[in-house]
This record gives sequence, C-alpha cells and structure tokens, in this order.
Amino acid sequence: MKKAASVLLTILLFALAFITIVPFLWMLISSFATNSDIVKITGSIFPTPTTLSNYSGIQQKFDFLRLFANSLFVATVKTVIIIYTSAVLGYVFSKMHFRGRNVLFGVVLSTMMIPWAVTIIPQYEMMVDFGWLDSYKSLIVPGLVSGFGVFLFKQSIGGISDELIEAAKLDGASDSRIFHRIILPISHNTIAALAIFTFLWNWEDYLWPFLMITDDKKQLLSVGLKMFNGQYGTDYGGLFAATSIAIIPVIIVYMIFQKQFIAGIASGSGK
Repeated sequence: MKKAASVLLTILLFALAFITIVPFLWMLISSFATNSDIVKITGSIFPTPTTLSNYSGIQQKFDFLRLFANSLFVATVKTVIIIYTSAVLGYVFSKMHFRGRNVLFGVVLSTMMIPWAVTIIPQYEMMVDFGWLDSYKSLIVPGLVSGFGVFLFKQSIGGISDELIEAAKLDGASDSRIFHRIILPISHNTIAALAIFTFLWNWEDYLWPFLMITDDKKQLLSVGLKMFNGQYGTDYGGLFAATSIAIIPVIIVYMIFQKQFIAGIASGSGK
C-alpha cells in the first residue's frame, strides 16, 4: 500500500515538474525559431529551431548589454546589503536583550503583512520629494531592510547556543567580532536561501524600476524587454532569446548557493 502511494506521489511530482518546465522549454526552443514559425496556428506546439538570428540581433534591437549590466548591478548590491542588514537585525532581535525588543520585532514582522501595492504611492511621493527619481538610489534605498530576511535570520540565529556566545565574550570578543567571526559563518545556509530569493525578486522586478527610471540608458533589463513590443506586432523570437539570456544570472546564483540552500531546507524539515 505504501509502495503504491509512493509510486502515485512520484508520478504526480513528475507531472507537476513537466507542467512547470514546459513553458520554459517552449520559450527556449522558440528562441531559435523564426517569428512566423512561432505564431503559426497550424504548426506543432514546439516550433522547429532554424535560426540563431534572434540571439545575434539582440544588441541591434536595443542596448541589451547595458540594461543587463544595470540589472546585475542593482540586484547584486541590494542582495548583499539586504543579507547584511537582515543578519545584523536578526542577531540583535535573537541574542540581545533590551526593552521593547518584542514590540520592535513585531513592527518588523508587520511590514510583511502590508501588500506592496499599498505602499507604492507613498514611496513614490517620498522619492519625488527626495529628488531621487531617475537614480539608482530610488531602487536601492527603499529596499535596504527586508522583514522576511530579518525573520529568517532571527529564527536561524536563535538556534545557535547562548553558551557559544558567552564563551566568546569571556575570551574578550566584542559583539561585532562575535557577529562577523561566529554568527555569519554559521548562518551560511540562511545566507544562501536569502541570497537566492532576494536576487530573484530584484532581478525580475518590473513595476518599481518602470516608475522610477525614465532614462533608457539607466533602465533595467526587466523593463527593457518590453521594447520588443512594436506598434503592429511583437518580435517573439527576439523576446524569447533575450529572456533566455536574462535568466542565466538567476541560474548561476542558484547553482552557487544550491548546496547550502538544500541543506538548510533539509535541516529545517528534520526539526
């Protein structure tokens, strides 16, 4: 009975994985096909790959490399800063005792409950008042602290024994030294998980860069991809080729951190 249930579960997982990956495969194969083959109604589900022109002509259609570099810069900077601020605040809320700690942590958690759409207009007005429109400060500064990241690190650091920290203090280590030399290295699984999520969320972010950046040379790749929409049609082949290249950094980040990420999930599921 258990074996039959296991087989059914495996089949179900394979089916879900297949459904999930089909759109990606269709996009990847279509990126090597002509536009007429992609939109052909009587053709097969997957068009026949016949050309590399969609890839070779990306840079001529818009400044792909510059927008790619802009996105890489913003996503990387925000990921590094958010990991550090989340780790610091997670350490403070987890291991430091002071009046109002639970209230402050509750305030941080409450930021996760507020739909982002509700804060768009206030944040937009703030950026206008600061004179930060059309600058990367408007993309980076509002996201310097992540409630999700703080919560993640607080839970992770809370599992580190207090005796280890007390022993380090008896040896004369300061809080800063304990944080950088003990807490951060131990939290590598949490860092990996937050790095993957944060980089992905910032890499694919469309609406906020669209509102903040008006100079095409400063724009991010997620917004730049809309340039394939012409007045009378869309260059699907070029769009799919550019999108296929655009997901490479996300895959690289996942491959770098996948070992720690999976280890973190496995340890969490075993608790």
